[in-house]
Amino acid sequence: MKEIENIELKYLSIDDYQELKNAMIASYTNFPNSYWREHQIDTLIKKFPEGQVVLKINNQIVGCALSIIVDYDKFDDQHTYQEITGDYMFSTHSPDGDVLYGIDVFIKPEFRGMRLGRRLYDYRKELCERLNLKGVAFGGRIPNYHKYADKITPKDYIAKVKRKEINDPVLNFQMANDFHPEKLLKGYQEGDEASGEYAVLLKWDNIYYTKPQKKAETTKTLIRLGLIQWQMRPYKNLEELMQQVEYFVDAVSGYRSDFALFPEFFNAPLMAENNHLSEPAAIRELAKHTEAIVEQFTKLSISYNINIISGSMPEIIDGRLYNVGYLCKRDGTRERYEKLHVTPDEAKVWGLQGGSQLKTFDTDCGKIGILICYDSEFPELSRILADDGMDILFVPYLTDTQNGFSRVRNCAQARAIENECYVAIAGSVGNLPKVHNMDIQYAQSMVFTPCDFSFPANGIKAEATPNTEMILIVDVDVELLRELNQFGAVKNLRDRRKDLFELKKL
Repeated sequence: MKEIENIELKYLSIDDYQELKNAMIASYTNFPNSYWREHQIDTLIKKFPEGQVVLKINNQIVGCALSIIVDYDKFDDQHTYQEITGDYMFSTHSPDGDVLYGIDVFIKPEFRGMRLGRRLYDYRKELCERLNLKGVAFGGRIPNYHKYADKITPKDYIAKVKRKEINDPVLNFQMANDFHPEKLLKGYQEGDEASGEYAVLLKWDNIYYTKPQKKAETTKTLIRLGLIQWQMRPYKNLEELMQQVEYFVDAVSGYRSDFALFPEFFNAPLMAENNHLSEPAAIRELAKHTEAIVEQFTKLSISYNINIISGSMPEIIDGRLYNVGYLCKRDGTRERYEKLHVTPDEAKVWGLQGGSQLKTFDTDCGKIGILICYDSEFPELSRILADDGMDILFVPYLTDTQNGFSRVRNCAQARAIENECYVAIAGSVGNLPKVHNMDIQYAQSMVFTPCDFSFPANGIKAEATPNTEMILIVDVDVELLRELNQFGAVKNLRDRRKDLFELKKL
């Protein structure tokens, strides 16, 4: 180490060939004459110069990484080294491919243990991200397998390496650098007797990969949320209520928010005009306003260029009363969601029925999920949405007491941690003395995050003042969720024991 003056990562040049050849011979002592010929290296450099790099210490080559880009769909996962390299002449390289495939990587023996290999792997990852490829793949040797070949199968060998029962320096190193074993490759590399001609297909997924767009549209990754902590107050009519709605939409849009989230049953004050009726009759009268409200929300989403989550409203379908909401997108389209679990009070007092639709919604800000109040207390629902790619879960809610709010709040925060997503909750505050079953409200709107180094330590991105009418503007970065999934201190989604249990929607 004392003699090292500098370490450089440089593009491979054909002028380096003789020195490269000597380094390969020194590195592959178990493979006689196992080095690339000059015309092969020349072909690689001409086809894909960025993919060929060397590490130099004191201007001498000590390591190398060679790569090509392949259209991976053209190959079976059970390919051989000869097939993937185009009979060692790299005709398989395609600038329009989607996977960076590692052809070779080595460090000279006297320089191993200095983490130089990590520099080469890191370069491949950065190159993959820069070229917007799906990931990096290669066939990894298992050079210690020959010591156990008469006792265990290659599959058992890999399992024992994972459990640290067997030391395989090559496979251990690759897994330590975030490459995950995908498949066992039989007959991968002819002449690799130490590995029994087996290899492990190893992959690294580029979490920043974006599928090329075929039309003029963008998907945002830094997203601004506008949460509306709504004050319950008397309104003369629907027009006056919608004036207040537009005021809030205007306000959050003025801050260039991507979403506006309203609370559950924000339109409950309109029941005051029917307070002389029974509770079931009054809420059914309120349901008559729902269609008009949704139409106006749709217009507001277009005119204010914002995606609006309408909270929830009563709706009658085939004579049955449901608690529903609408996602009104700024492109003019809209989608419906339902409350699946109604509370005992909602069923007893109003006769509400639970819905049956559970789905994620595609937006210009990625996939989102929406669960109404009580639904957030059932972890299976949000897990199904997370498995479908949800990045943000919105929870419009209505709670009358602090203990009711605490159930929603604590469950919502748990959903953020276990599903590696953001969770935004918005509720109503104030009193409605002239509306039966809606007398008092308690709320504190909040945005929760996972608990890891890239997020707030307490998992709370922002919180409103309790029981005060206000808006909460919060920025969330979905790219941080991608990093969490791959590199988090814990990996709640990936570490599930699917060999013991599974969750599926019927």
